Amino acid sequence: MNAPLIMPQQTRAALEDIEVFLPCATPEAWVDAAADPGNLGTLLVDHANCEKKAAATALSLMHRYTDNASLLNKMSRLAREELRHFEQVLKIMERRGIHYGPLSASRYAQGLHAGVRRQEPGRLTDTLVVGALIEARSCERFARVAPHLDSDLGDFYRSLLKSESRHFNDYLRLARSVAGSKDVDARIEHFGALERRLIEDTDSEFRFHSGPPSR
Repeated sequence: MNAPLIMPQQTRAALEDIEVFLPCATPEAWVDAAADPGNLGTLLVDHANCEKKAAATALSLMHRYTDNASLLNKMSRLAREELRHFEQVLKIMERRGIHYGPLSASRYAQGLHAGVRRQEPGRLTDTLVVGALIEARSCERFARVAPHLDSDLGDFYRSLLKSESRHFNDYLRLARSVAGSKDVDARIEHFGALERRLIEDTDSEFRFHSGPPSR
């Protein structure tokens, strides 16, 4: 427990970029809740759900924006990787005797998507910025909680950092290619303020993207 977070230099640099990009760090109270053995089942079930939803988002973008070759290529790879992560989480749960069942979603993703503009090209720009924020937060949380978990799970979470940081960059670069840096920077500021509230405000139920527990 509490093993130091050892990672390749390139991955560490990517994580530093993510920490600069995010509007705030994950509260210590959330890290404590995630490290609580009593929350392990919820952590893994919700993690599996997040991977599945990430793949679904990528596939949805591929269906909606068929004329964007760069988006199609990046989202195709992203969807495959997220589904592979989903399968890996399911195997970890099976080994630990944790049942994969229904679990209500946190308010995080829904809260971010509520701010997405409805008209194009703003809709695509905002969806990509939100995708970048979600991938960045996921990567940051994997890194934050990994040292507090058992070696098997901690190593697995460390192994996800490289791909999650790449997903963050893919979303961000796609957003800039669609709208340019000025508009994207303004939308990052807009969604960053919203994301900070979602991360720092307390939540009554623990989830992978929840705020600190209210009790």
